[in-house]
Amino acid sequence: MQQSCIVVASNNEAALRQNLMTSDLVVNNGVPVHVERGAPSAAIAYNRGLDATTAPIVIFAHQDVYFPPGWAERLAQVVAEVEAKDPNWALISPFGMSADRAEHRGDVWTTSLSRRVGLPVTEPVPAQSFDELTIILRRASGLRFDETLPLFHLYGTDIVQTARAAGLGAYVVNLPTVHNDGFHGRLGEDFAVGYHHVRRKWRKNLPIRTPVLWIDRFGLALILNRLRAAYSYERRKAIVGDTTTDPRVFSAQCGWEPAP
Repeated sequence: MQQSCIVVASNNEAALRQNLMTSDLVVNNGVPVHVERGAPSAAIAYNRGLDATTAPIVIFAHQDVYFPPGWAERLAQVVAEVEAKDPNWALISPFGMSADRAEHRGDVWTTSLSRRVGLPVTEPVPAQSFDELTIILRRASGLRFDETLPLFHLYGTDIVQTARAAGLGAYVVNLPTVHNDGFHGRLGEDFAVGYHHVRRKWRKNLPIRTPVLWIDRFGLALILNRLRAAYSYERRKAIVGDTTTDPRVFSAQCGWEPAP
């Protein structure tokens, strides 16, 4: 898909080479990849990527994401579907929370849980937040990331709320994706900084459901999440997959491509 590009903020060259750079979208479709390194936040990295590229469709992806064969064709299809539904759209993503029922929607393999997650999407689903693993932006929407949001969490929630506030559409779409991510023990202070920033910024829209937890008026959901994480730590650690595995293996397990 020559009308798109990928922007990635990377701090791990091995993960980047093993996952994103082996995607069919890059290897066989020739979609260019712009890598940002050393940025103090995801918002700054991604806005730098926006300024350094010109493609009408910008795919902001994690370095540990893998796009299975056929992803370029699926992207073209879902973009056409979204444009038919909402010409004023700004954002789409393979995974996020639905605006109406706060359901996890999409189809993503996550190595941290060793399984596929999300309810299937047969048509574009309006979203209230995205998982940050992949966010796809229509450049003509004029949308940018908020550089006052610190560090590397919850920008998927923030930019969806920004789009909705501007009357621009944000949708979860059918784009099967592998997220070859590692173990998430607990939400650290870096997450808390972003959480409270988003909580204050969007206080009039609360509660907001992110893929991880609710953002509520007093921040109680963050405390409860940390308590649950401590209680379930050993159980969750026991099911984590091996992130050094070729992501094509996980993709094949999901039926998205032949076994390597």
